[in-house]
Amino acid sequence: MTDVVLYDYWRSSASYRVRIALALKGIEYRSINVNLLNADHKSEEYIKINPQALVPALKIDGHTLTQSLSIIQYLDDTRPDVPLIPSNPHDKQRVIALSHSIAMEIHPVCNLSVAQHVAKIVGADNETTKKDWMKHYIDRGLKNVEALLSDGKSGEFCHGDQPGLIDCCLVPQVYNAQRWECDLSELPTIKAINQRCHQLDAFIAAHPDANKDS
Repeated sequence: MTDVVLYDYWRSSASYRVRIALALKGIEYRSINVNLLNADHKSEEYIKINPQALVPALKIDGHTLTQSLSIIQYLDDTRPDVPLIPSNPHDKQRVIALSHSIAMEIHPVCNLSVAQHVAKIVGADNETTKKDWMKHYIDRGLKNVEALLSDGKSGEFCHGDQPGLIDCCLVPQVYNAQRWECDLSELPTIKAINQRCHQLDAFIAAHPDANKDS
């Protein structure tokens, strides 16, 4: 049995990022389902693992790691054979900036708990309100990412011709965009990269539909 354990939820964007990174690096792991709908993340047992009560958490090398981008950075530092972040400072800055534009700009405001709270505040706790909120911020955020990707440094993937950290962030966000019926017609670069990613075994294995029962 592997000593790498991922505390996971199949539809969590942050967990999805880490699943992609683990698969790209060929790291075998055991998945423990933390069902967010059942509030498993708020249990006393899980809070001992991650005091933030968030997924994912990754047990590896005798450590318990939290925060998806920090986890992926650790994997890159300790298992550099399949690099996800460039070593060149300028390229590294681009990759981190684009990854943050998704994971720190779009994702937090489009977390389902945020949309549910907004709907509750305005007294319209319904699916239409949540969908309108999601579509507004995902549409705006992905258009900004599309513009950033047009700087000539994208190739087959977000940075050059090998998938990396940005792709680990982008693919889960596109999944959410499709879930909330966002219009992707004005995002040709994002659509093309997303399609290429889904042809790779690592992205197929990490997809939420392949992890519902994990």
